Amino acid sequence: MDVTNSVLSGLFCALIVFWTRRFLDTQKRIPLWDKRLNLFWGLFGILVGLATAFKSELPVVLLWICSIPTLSYTAWLLRDLQPARTLFQGLLPYVFVIVNAKIVEAVAPGFYKRHDDIFDLVSSVMTVWLAASFIFASRQKKEWARIEAERAEEAERRRLDEVRKAELEHLVAERTAEISRQKEELEQTLAELKATQDQLVQREKLASLGELTAGIAHEIQNPLNFVNNFSEVSAELVKELIDERQRGPERDEGLEAELLDDLTQNLQKIAHHGHRASGIIRSMLQHSRASTGQREAVDINALADEYLKLSYHGLRAKDKTFNAKFEALTDPAVGTVSVIPQDIGRVLLNLYNNAFYATQQRVKQGTPGYQPTVTVLTERVGDRVRIRVRDNGLGMPDSVRQKIFQPFFTTKPTGEGTGLGLSLSYDIITKGHGGTLTVDSQEGEGTEFVVELPN
Repeated sequence: MDVTNSVLSGLFCALIVFWTRRFLDTQKRIPLWDKRLNLFWGLFGILVGLATAFKSELPVVLLWICSIPTLSYTAWLLRDLQPARTLFQGLLPYVFVIVNAKIVEAVAPGFYKRHDDIFDLVSSVMTVWLAASFIFASRQKKEWARIEAERAEEAERRRLDEVRKAELEHLVAERTAEISRQKEELEQTLAELKATQDQLVQREKLASLGELTAGIAHEIQNPLNFVNNFSEVSAELVKELIDERQRGPERDEGLEAELLDDLTQNLQKIAHHGHRASGIIRSMLQHSRASTGQREAVDINALADEYLKLSYHGLRAKDKTFNAKFEALTDPAVGTVSVIPQDIGRVLLNLYNNAFYATQQRVKQGTPGYQPTVTVLTERVGDRVRIRVRDNGLGMPDSVRQKIFQPFFTTKPTGEGTGLGLSLSYDIITKGHGGTLTVDSQEGEGTEFVVELPN
């Protein structure tokens, strides 16, 4: 082989190294080693120059020999890359055959000439093998590129997921802080609402006490008038008795006995009306003080009748022009029931006040021939006691009746009601006494509240 062919062979060797670098993208995958591969071109220039100067093929053979470890080490660095493994499976046998052919040609040119056809055949086979390896490696490279693109896309997706996760965690932290702040605000608002509710409940109790006091002022006046009148009459009877006794032998013992009998009856009536006044005051005190929660055996009929009168006179104290018929139809079989007197008194007073208010409003409508009437009925039904409070007032539509026991719901004008009366009454009966409180109403005809208490 002449020097020209040797130089061309060395150039081919250098091109293989160069093409391998480009094919495997060593500049990106192994940048440090790629810089050293660039030195191969300097080595190529030196060896080709020596081959030309000394007209020897030995420098080119050395170039081919240098390419073997270079390509082998490159393959080892890229051992995880499938196209690199395939390519070097084709390159290394080709380089090995070419190097050995060059060595034989340089060392034993006569032997090489006699068997050049064999060397050419083997070189051709290795060239085909190299071409096949290149084609297969190219396909693998495309597939590998697709896989790497998918991996890069997956990595980018994971990165974006991490970014979104971090953003979500930040948003969650902000939202949590916001929710915590809102929770604190709601707790504060709830505490304020509870305080307001307690104030409204107390206001409702005070309003109830005020209405009760107005009724008591009128109701207590009657027994006090009787006490005063009978006291004056009794004083006159005592004076007559003294005068009669001072007459000496002429005194009339029959008249004295009659005067003593009248005086005894007067004292009994004074005691009766005094007890009546005392009972009214006691009821007021029970109504005004906080509930102890202690149950007592209470005469329901007497309680219902007493609060009915107090409610009516309380309304009359505010509106002197209002007159209504009211009656208590009580069942003697009801007897005593174990209840909390203050609470049941508040319930009855509230129901009566609402009943009289409904009839008062209907009076203001000027219905011809209308007679306002409020009736309370008591009865024993099995092991339960039923109290009915009935009026012939305005009545309620279904929309109002369904909300009547809701807290703060009222049909009265602003300032005339808190909307807690029936709500508190409902809780007292259902939760405090295990009973029921229901309502039946026809608009324009009247309303009936029914309280049922376990005996």
